[in-house]
Amino acid sequence: MPKGSVEKKIHSLREQIHKHDYAYYVEDRPTISDYEYDQLYKELEELEAKHPDLVTPDSPTQRVSGKPADKFHKKEHRIAMLSLQNSFDTEDIYTFDERVKKFLATDEEIEYYCELKLDGLAIELVYEDSQLVAAITRGDGITGEDVTQNVKTIKAIPLRLKENIPLLEVRGEIVMRKQDFLALNEWQSEKGLNEFANPRNAAAGSIRQLDPSITARRNLIFYAYGVGLSENISIQQHSELYELFRKLQIPEIANKYNQICKGPAKVEEYYKWIESIRHDLQFDIDGIVVKVNSIDLQNELGFVARNPRWATAVKFTPERSETTIQDIVVQVGRTGALTPVAVMEPVDVGGVTVTHATLHNQDEIDRKDIRIGDRVVVHRAGDVIPEVVEVLIKKRPKKTEAFQIPKQCPICQTETIKEEEEVKSRCPNPLCEARIKEGLKHFASRRAMNIDKLGDKWIDTFVDKDLVHTFSDIYKIKKSDLLALERMGEKSAQNLLDSIQQSKNVDLANFIFALGIRFVGEQTAKNLAQKFQSLEMFLGASEEDLLEVEDIGPKLVRSILQTISSKNFRQEIEELLRVGIEIKKPEIASSELAGKTFVITGTLPEERGKIKKQIESRGGKVSSSISKKTHYLLAGENAGSKLDKAKELNISILSWEDFLKM
Repeated sequence: MPKGSVEKKIHSLREQIHKHDYAYYVEDRPTISDYEYDQLYKELEELEAKHPDLVTPDSPTQRVSGKPADKFHKKEHRIAMLSLQNSFDTEDIYTFDERVKKFLATDEEIEYYCELKLDGLAIELVYEDSQLVAAITRGDGITGEDVTQNVKTIKAIPLRLKENIPLLEVRGEIVMRKQDFLALNEWQSEKGLNEFANPRNAAAGSIRQLDPSITARRNLIFYAYGVGLSENISIQQHSELYELFRKLQIPEIANKYNQICKGPAKVEEYYKWIESIRHDLQFDIDGIVVKVNSIDLQNELGFVARNPRWATAVKFTPERSETTIQDIVVQVGRTGALTPVAVMEPVDVGGVTVTHATLHNQDEIDRKDIRIGDRVVVHRAGDVIPEVVEVLIKKRPKKTEAFQIPKQCPICQTETIKEEEEVKSRCPNPLCEARIKEGLKHFASRRAMNIDKLGDKWIDTFVDKDLVHTFSDIYKIKKSDLLALERMGEKSAQNLLDSIQQSKNVDLANFIFALGIRFVGEQTAKNLAQKFQSLEMFLGASEEDLLEVEDIGPKLVRSILQTISSKNFRQEIEELLRVGIEIKKPEIASSELAGKTFVITGTLPEERGKIKKQIESRGGKVSSSISKKTHYLLAGENAGSKLDKAKELNISILSWEDFLKM
């Protein structure tokens, strides 16, 4: 293909990918399937690999690039990112309006632009000649941190603007949706890591990762609300700014939630409307922002100290409540992790009755100095998770004692262990009743075996009644066993048996996830299923094989190998297959290489990662070492000792041309 044609093709692919990213991440309206998107991305990657001189910083392939940084560098804002005056009372809306009118010496109603006060991480995106060149945190308003590489991983943020603009500094908020916050905390818990207190902390922590690839996995979103320095931008009203954002395909949410309000009474109506729907939003907000809509009037009003006279924030009254910690109990999870939980006097928090709140771990208890009998302030992090915000020390009863998580499992009394890099103690006893119950609940859950009629309470009952102790026991339950239980009728028993029967046909990824291997979350299970394609191949995996799986490191490999080599684990797998579990292989693009094992060596025209994906997408497997089980050696230049060994073992040797024909 001529160079000019290649450039046009690359430009076209980048435009298409950006268009689809905007539709998916901003408009929540996907226009093509994931497979079609992946094909476009793959084609762009391949063209850029062949023509590296055509790779530009604004290419979608450059969103996650470079080595992890050792620290973030400071960077000054050209115009200070000033803070807003805050209030918690709608009366302050009228006070603000009076101040504005008095300064402008007018009695006419002022037109205000009202928008959501997002609870995330403030950020400034700097575009020069339409290209994103920097992303800076707010910091102290004068100087922030350069987090450009991490911000580039947020696919909703354009790397190049749709129109030619010499300079535009876009200001907005990086937030994490509530559903992504819960999923992230579940993942953190599975890995034995600290959980985030709320979506804001999760968003801020994600942006401040030194490795951009970690940020890329965190599902962050960005919404613009203002500008800093700009050139060739002419607007008369603040509301026109959002029209500009839409034109440039910069993410914003004005159409859904922002309003122009004339006079303070209308602003108060807007405040009450947003307060009534705040819990229905996908992300956290903590109030509204009110801005004078006219840019001329904004300029006339100017600033006082570090606050603009033309804007104010009206926060919602924090949905916090005061209650008493009646007890602290220690729960044992399926992996043996010990989690302290506060049992509280029932209290209403934002319309929800709260009786329990996780205290996370011993470090968190010590940091907040939480004790049984304390009066505490509680809120719901991310409008979801009950959390103890602070202890009211002045109301603490006399003779309370600091709480310590016991050194023995509270259920089976086994001595607990605590690995150096982890924050929680664990019960190591696989026969601990709590671990058995939690493991069974995980096995039956929707994202695992999906036994929808088998709820947590029934699992507790089955274990207590000595009916079920292993996964396979679930499939051995008889109708007579169920009818002998209290509150179990004929119809309910049959529905449960039908649900158990339906779960026998399961995807490999779901089955691997259901087994509850420590540190193997839902996405890791999918990666393992795609890599190994069958249960037999997974159970026969070596350390080298596992290290080739995406996002798997040595710690996880050790956990998997320890589990799959266990005699009891193997016996349970055999028993599950014997009682009728049928495992479906993952779908692949084609199967012409199914069952074939490749080893790659030497220098080849494409990166090994891409070659590996090509083989695996067609049903093949890639190994790092030559053995009698190897079918093909793909040999490039300077193949080395692997080529010699392949010849010794009579293994078929492929050139790059042979491989492409295959």
